[in-house]
Amino acid sequence: MPTGRSTTLAADSAAEIRTYKGQDRALRADRLGTAGLLLSVLAASAPLMVVAGVMPTIFGVMGIVGQPLLFVILGVVLALFGVGYAEMSRHVHNAGAFYAYIARGLGPTAGAAASLVALVAYSAMQVGVYGILGFEISGLFATYLDTQVAWWIPALLAVAATGALGWLKIDLNARVLGVLLLIECALVVVFDVAALGKPGPEGLSLQAFDPAALGGAGLGTALCFCIAAFVGFEQSPVYAEETSNPHVVVSRVMFLAIGFAAVFFALSAWALTVAAGPTGIVKASAEAGPGLLFELTGSRLGGAFTDVLHVLFVTGMFAAMLSFHNVVARYAFAMGREGLLPARFGRTNPGTGAPATGSLLQTVVAAVVVLLFAVTDSMPAGDPTAPVLHLFTWMGSVGALGVTVLMAAASFAVIAFFVRRGTAGAQVWRLVAAGLAGLALAGIALYTVKDFALLVGAEQGSALSWALPAVIAVAALGGLVHGLLLKSRRPEVHARIGLGNEAFRLDQAAEAAPGA
Repeated sequence: MPTGRSTTLAADSAAEIRTYKGQDRALRADRLGTAGLLLSVLAASAPLMVVAGVMPTIFGVMGIVGQPLLFVILGVVLALFGVGYAEMSRHVHNAGAFYAYIARGLGPTAGAAASLVALVAYSAMQVGVYGILGFEISGLFATYLDTQVAWWIPALLAVAATGALGWLKIDLNARVLGVLLLIECALVVVFDVAALGKPGPEGLSLQAFDPAALGGAGLGTALCFCIAAFVGFEQSPVYAEETSNPHVVVSRVMFLAIGFAAVFFALSAWALTVAAGPTGIVKASAEAGPGLLFELTGSRLGGAFTDVLHVLFVTGMFAAMLSFHNVVARYAFAMGREGLLPARFGRTNPGTGAPATGSLLQTVVAAVVVLLFAVTDSMPAGDPTAPVLHLFTWMGSVGALGVTVLMAAASFAVIAFFVRRGTAGAQVWRLVAAGLAGLALAGIALYTVKDFALLVGAEQGSALSWALPAVIAVAALGGLVHGLLLKSRRPEVHARIGLGNEAFRLDQAAEAAPGA
């Protein structure tokens, strides 16, 4: 564990880099501890949105009764992934975590491809949430104020609010995220207890944990959708430069987040099957959709509790948007700092230390996408659920696929990194875990692409079944071409991909050398 002196030296080094040539090139250190970082990364999973939105989709669309078991299985797979990923985080501190790790393991060109995939995937996941948020707020206005508000109005207001907070200090965001997260988790636990205390017609059944209950129309796509529920844990290395004692805090938070999500979601999915009955959960979910949870709470906990749950559903989604926004901004910052994006993206806000230009980029992209969906869905006889079925489902699915691909690639990058360093023998059990996780995640990604039409609710043969996953393929190809161009035209920039702050230490050393 680093000593107090080493922590001080790390902070001094970060301060040096920040003021190198009078420009902010490093994020501010020591701004997050274990609790703040844990709350920030868990907020991305939006527990209430998963229980109310993701779980009914897997039950109703894919017919997977054994969803609770899926969360247990994925908890094991992601824990295996975390073993190598956490060890990598001890050696590489970079706000562009995924692409930095892939660059250090598989080479700078692969890192360039991964950087664009990460930027697109996390942006898609964040933008997708605006659809369901706008739809829910619109419904609340109609129910409680008897006022009709188009879904895109609250969605755009949320874009503006999220962008404003993106300019503020991360510790403020962590406090906001933490309060919202704790409240919604508490309410979900209340429902779980109520459901188990007052089970449906089939009693307190454990059928959902039977492997035979995993049969359904799309097991692979269900696994990918469940991975989206875990998204957040892998973001902890993104904040490594801003944490106190990152060698310990980052890996600790990662495993705490995986363990919490696996247990919390498995129990909540089981509670849904108990409340509706294992044989009735598929039909009930297909009919009620995101309204299933609210119907079940209404019959067990009353209208007042359900009303509060609706409000917390909105605040939980807002917390997820803040978390995704912060991650995208930091990826853009890391890419700008290393020459993958224009240099202005690699500068922080002098007043707050936030990656301001990356934050602005994400805000503009989100506003444009929401407006595009508003135009295409605002028809005289349009489907009122279009923002949920289209913006949320389409973008969320694309993002989940992208993150799954990145995790698979990062697993193999971990192996290559330690092999190239000549330390594979000392890390053998970690590398075996990374290899197993990489194979499992690659398999999930392949099955997801194969059944993507089911994931987005399109008919077989629909253009959506290939156009949406092609977004990730195009991003990877674009990043790959960009990396190759940098290698041939700007080799010094290409060589720095994935190095982060280390590249600027090399710059300073080179300039200080005799004859420089």
